[in-house]
Amino acid sequence: MASLPSPEAKAAYVEQMFARIASGYDRVNRVMTFGLDQGWRRRVVELVAPPVGGRALDVGSGTGDFLPELAAWLDGGLAVGVDMTLPMLQAGLSKIAGLGEQAAFVRGDALRLPFPDACFDVITTGFVMRNVVDISQAFAEMYRVTRPGGVMACLEVARPRYALVRLGHQIYFEQVVPWIGQLLGGDRRAYTYLPQSARAFPPPDTLAALMHDAGWQFVSYRHYGLGAVAIHVGAKR
Repeated sequence: MASLPSPEAKAAYVEQMFARIASGYDRVNRVMTFGLDQGWRRRVVELVAPPVGGRALDVGSGTGDFLPELAAWLDGGLAVGVDMTLPMLQAGLSKIAGLGEQAAFVRGDALRLPFPDACFDVITTGFVMRNVVDISQAFAEMYRVTRPGGVMACLEVARPRYALVRLGHQIYFEQVVPWIGQLLGGDRRAYTYLPQSARAFPPPDTLAALMHDAGWQFVSYRHYGLGAVAIHVGAKR
């Protein structure tokens, strides 16, 4: 089942795909990760530790799961979610409705962030880098809009280290997840693409090197979920 688009067609393909699954995206995510994705996101926010009254940017925000978590830390600051897929942002409006002026969505491309240099204290991104056309450019853009002393954390898929766990993860992700997507989201094709994109995604050590090459310093990462995901952290001097 070859669902991966060519590099030239990837941006349009990904935007159209997420537009199709926007209404059921959160429901499928909770089921296919057994609800663990919310805990991973909270850990990301803890690692960047948004400052009171500061500004945070969530890149590839989708339906905005990070924004309430970020806003709770900022306490009077501003949490902004940027994403290229309008239906995803629309599906997440209820999550930020009660946050008033502490949270907002902006439509934009991770490779050309619509913000000036050095305007955010912290950056978060979750399960986004495998969907961009140029990972290095995305990391460079996040670096550009971060203030000196700011921190970025990236939550992404990884491969479990132990062979038996890795095999079970592969069977679940590539065989079971598409059926979950079909049953709960009505789009088997999209949830076939997602595991295939994970297979082609760089391993954590390579991703760490890409972050460092984009300018991020003190880059480190740690596995979670039996090695199924990794959280990378970097800082801007």
